[in-house]
Amino acid sequence: MSALDATIDDLYRLPLHEFTGARNALAKSLTGEDASRVRALPKPTVVPWAVNQVYWRARGTYDRLMKSGETLRTAQIAALEGRAADVRAASDAHRRAIGDAVAEAGRLAASSGAKPGTDALARTFEALSLATHTPESPGRLTGALQPAGFEALTGIQPRESGSAAGRGFQPRQTGGPKRAAPHRPEDTKAAEEEKKERTREAAEAARAAAEHTRRDAAVKDAQAEVARAEAGERASREVWERSHDVLLDARRRLAQLNSEF
Repeated sequence: MSALDATIDDLYRLPLHEFTGARNALAKSLTGEDASRVRALPKPTVVPWAVNQVYWRARGTYDRLMKSGETLRTAQIAALEGRAADVRAASDAHRRAIGDAVAEAGRLAASSGAKPGTDALARTFEALSLATHTPESPGRLTGALQPAGFEALTGIQPRESGSAAGRGFQPRQTGGPKRAAPHRPEDTKAAEEEKKERTREAAEAARAAAEHTRRDAAVKDAQAEVARAEAGERASREVWERSHDVLLDARRRLAQLNSEF
């Protein structure tokens, strides 16, 4: 890594409100292409900035998230290819890793007076951890991300069930070599329908996992709100009751989702 790259990394470690001034000052200290490169650096919005802080200041949490995303994607691909894979366990582990990363990002952001949205954080962490290609250098994310969904597995061919003999070949009643039976359109149609069904099931599982993550994060956010109210940071009884109502509703929604899947 060059000295300039290391200095640029330092810019993305800074509190968000200090980024522009520090970037401009750095650009003025440089000349030529280096100066132009630094001046062109985009300022992150609050969500990607908070994600960057997890990378820089809580690397263990970030690395666990990325590893869990890799494990989940590997399990999904294996399942689509017909190999043994515990997709549910991988999804549960990934969901917990996202929740931990969201909580850590919120804590780090709060220490700098920022409050990124919980849902946007969860979506960005999910997208980042499941992406086959990182959109930007780690720790330099500048925009919130959206999960790619099932299309992230494009190019993976689901394995069709059944044996070749059962679908396309029939033994002759007399001696001699076996010969392929004529192709039947209904066989192709059945295989296509099976493939579509597998695609729908995988997409639904991904949506359910993402929704569970968002609701779980909402519970944690509401719990933190109640804790702040009880500690006197928001002392009025009205604020406390409203926070508590939000927590109860978030718990109800999470319990409902758990009963559905």
